[in-house]
Amino acid sequence: MKNKLVAALLGIFGGSFGLHKFYLGDSGAGIFYVFLTMMTWGVFPISLFLGLIDGMRYLMMPPEEFDRKFNKRYRKRRRPSRKRTAPRRAEYRKSKRKERPSRLRSNPFKKSGLKKYREYDIEEAIIDFQKALKIDPKDASLYFNLACAYSLMEDKDEAYKHLELAVMHGLTDDQRIMSHDDLAYVRIQPDFEQFKLNGYKRTQEMIPVEEAPIQGKKPSEDILLAQLNRLVELRKKGVLTEQEFLRERKKVLAR
Repeated sequence: MKNKLVAALLGIFGGSFGLHKFYLGDSGAGIFYVFLTMMTWGVFPISLFLGLIDGMRYLMMPPEEFDRKFNKRYRKRRRPSRKRTAPRRAEYRKSKRKERPSRLRSNPFKKSGLKKYREYDIEEAIIDFQKALKIDPKDASLYFNLACAYSLMEDKDEAYKHLELAVMHGLTDDQRIMSHDDLAYVRIQPDFEQFKLNGYKRTQEMIPVEEAPIQGKKPSEDILLAQLNRLVELRKKGVLTEQEFLRERKKVLAR
C-alpha cells in the first residue's frame, strides 16, 4: 500500500529527482523528472517546483481519492457468484424476448419517399408513397404524407381523399391536421370546416367554390379579393399562423 504522507514528503524534498513518482510506481515520470533536472541545472529548478506542487497536491487529496488512483492493485473486488446471477439473466432475457414486438416488414419506398419529400421533390415522393401503399395499404402515416404532398401541389381533391383515408386507417391526432404547415392550403379551403365537422370525411355537398383557372388566364379581382379576405379571416380565427398566412397570400397574389 502506498502511503499518502510518504508520497507528499518525497515530492516536496525529493521532487527534483522524481522520488515521489518512483515511489508511486510511475517510473517513466520519475525518469522525466531526473532528465528535466539535468537539463535545467543551474538555470531554474523546474522539476523542484513541479515536485513541490505534486507534494502539496498529495497532502490535500482525500484518502479515498489517493487510494483510488495509486492503490488500485491492493483494493479487493467482490465478484458476484455466477451460480446466483446466471438464472436471473436467463429469466431476464426470456422476459425481454416475450415483450419484444414483432418486427414490421421493411418498406423501402416509404423511406425513399420521405427522403424525396424532405428534399422538396414532391412529385417523385408521391410516386414512392403510392408504391409503398401497395406493400402496406393500411399505413395511416403514408396516407397523411400523401395528403400533405397533394396539399403542397395544391390538389385539393386528392389531399381531401388521402386525409380521409389516413383518419379511416387510424390517424387520431386532430392537432396534427390543424397545425401541420404543409396542410395549410387544405385548411384555407371554404369547405374545410364542413370536411372537419364531418369527421374528416368528404360529402357530396362539398362543391368547390371556384373552377380551376384556365392556363394563362388570371382570376378576376373579385375572386382574388374574396380569397384574401378568407385568408385574413382564418388568421383571425387562429387556423393559420402568421407564417402560413404570408405564404398562402403570396401564392394567391402570384396567380
